[in-house]
Amino acid sequence: MFVRVLALLICCLPSALVAQDWDALQEPGAIALMRHALAPGTGDPAGFTLGDCTTQRNLDARGRDQARRAGVALRAQGIGFDHVWSSGWCRSAETAQLMDMGPVDIRPSLHSFFTNRGAGAAQSQATLDALAALPQGAKALLVTHQVNITALTGIVPASGEIIVLRRLPEGGVEVSGRVNIAP
Repeated sequence: MFVRVLALLICCLPSALVAQDWDALQEPGAIALMRHALAPGTGDPAGFTLGDCTTQRNLDARGRDQARRAGVALRAQGIGFDHVWSSGWCRSAETAQLMDMGPVDIRPSLHSFFTNRGAGAAQSQATLDALAALPQGAKALLVTHQVNITALTGIVPASGEIIVLRRLPEGGVEVSGRVNIAP
């Protein structure tokens, strides 16, 4: 109960006041659930195509810099990942690639469901199932979208913010920290 209350309190703090919880990311099995770096706007243009970045909302120069700086900051803290998963949306995949934390595996469960909210529960469950299947102690970086993160945690993250999760023995996850590399 205390952890849920703490998670609710954390989600309500302005990003500038949230602690940089590097220790949470150091823990074996830590999951870094990251909103893609800054991509000005909301949603995607009508008629966008998943495989065509020219039709999507993309990172701007500040977002690309933010993604690179996030990777540098993680490495400076000695944090690495066994798995790097991303949504197939260009802004997420580019964030993951620019962070340079390892090979990027595109996972459909991390695709945005902003325009199809009905897919949220199934995608969230698929993400939780994939996390549960990881070996004990494996660390993962998941780069995705605000709607996906909010569905999993109840938190509305800033662009480029990392919500740190720990896997629970009985399944599921809980929030254990936050790290924000501002654009």
